[in-house]
Amino acid sequence: MSYDDRSTMIVLQLSYYYACTGTVREPGGLSRRGVRATEGKRSMREMTATVVGGGIAGLAAAVSLARAGWSTTVLERSAGFGELGAGVALPRNGITALRSLGLDDDTIATLGHESLVTGFRNLRGRWILRIPNERPEVSRVMAVWGMHRARLHTALRAAAEAAGVRMICGARVSEVHPGTPGGKAAVVAWRTDDDEHRIECDLLVGADGMRSAVREQVFPGIEPAYSGSTSWRAVIPDTASDGNLIELWGPGAEFGAMRLSDSEIYWYGYFRHPRGATFADELAAARSRFAGWAPQAVDLVEATSASQLMRHDVYHLPGGLPSYVRGRVVMIGDAAHAALPTMGQGAATALEDGATVGRMIGGHLADGADLAAAMAAFDAERRPRCHAIARQATVMARYGADLGGGWRQPVRNALLRLVPGAAVARSAAPLVAWRPPATGS
Repeated sequence: MSYDDRSTMIVLQLSYYYACTGTVREPGGLSRRGVRATEGKRSMREMTATVVGGGIAGLAAAVSLARAGWSTTVLERSAGFGELGAGVALPRNGITALRSLGLDDDTIATLGHESLVTGFRNLRGRWILRIPNERPEVSRVMAVWGMHRARLHTALRAAAEAAGVRMICGARVSEVHPGTPGGKAAVVAWRTDDDEHRIECDLLVGADGMRSAVREQVFPGIEPAYSGSTSWRAVIPDTASDGNLIELWGPGAEFGAMRLSDSEIYWYGYFRHPRGATFADELAAARSRFAGWAPQAVDLVEATSASQLMRHDVYHLPGGLPSYVRGRVVMIGDAAHAALPTMGQGAATALEDGATVGRMIGGHLADGADLAAAMAAFDAERRPRCHAIARQATVMARYGADLGGGWRQPVRNALLRLVPGAAVARSAAPLVAWRPPATGS
């Protein structure tokens, strides 16, 4: 392969959503033809599901299963149902997933602020790749909703409560038996402060995040890996900044910001750093790390107080799970496919997973379909898509935030300036055009 060919390949990989076209599958339903009714006896009574994890993925799954007629219980390990964190970006596919869970547009509008992905700039603020959002067909694809994670979580919890989901806090899972489709039920045991509990269910959903207790039991030996990067994050008062998504790349770092409401803005500073290493003064370190960057970055960090700033090391699950199903267990969200944050698809794919569980498994089982076939169809639907997104997130990190200094930066920037912004939008269209699969009929 010539130098020019290699350069072209890198350019194509670097666009914000490249490599998703043709790899990310369109949603499909489970064919009813030839499906055995081995769950027929179970379908004559109320089907039961236990969801381990009360975060975004878990609550989405609980809502979708309850809406499909299942008796659903959520086990959350923390003492209360709440969500820590700062901002989250939801592209159009995430909004579609929320609508499929019953959230109407008026409710969604109260959760965040609609912005646009505008492209990438270097650390001084000069454009590297600019997307022509003045064209309606482009702006539709590049729309992204900035939401405070806590507000999104509250809305999903309200939807779960309205659907009749039973929620148990302080549940530390200690044992999982996956059961067998058409045979033994799944079993999950958990401890609370004062007792031990055990429950059988027709379906067990592992949605308990990066450090999944369900994954540890059902897929032992598959552990998250440190990415080599860490990230400062903050939500601060702001009414003056541009509402569009800002993304700046510099040597071994990325700075981004987006509006969450008319009065709030979320920023993050993602950079290479040894695992577990701390700073005596995190705020001073953040200001020092991004000193000399574009004014948008410097001003936002300067406006942040120590109490508003948080930092977490970034982990991911390289390659994801080899299967998202085992026995009567289905794995979703970060527990199944934790990706690097560089594609901005983590929350959206978690919502997609949850919505799809209720439609491809819950909806079909309530209609008397075969559990093994429904779960196999779920795995075939979700795993290739999520794997493709996670793989592209790794490419984005390698040539974006993780790229070192020296000659690499100007070469990368020069190559990206050759990419037409409209082509990036066309490449992104199949990804954000996700539609929820059909339910049982």
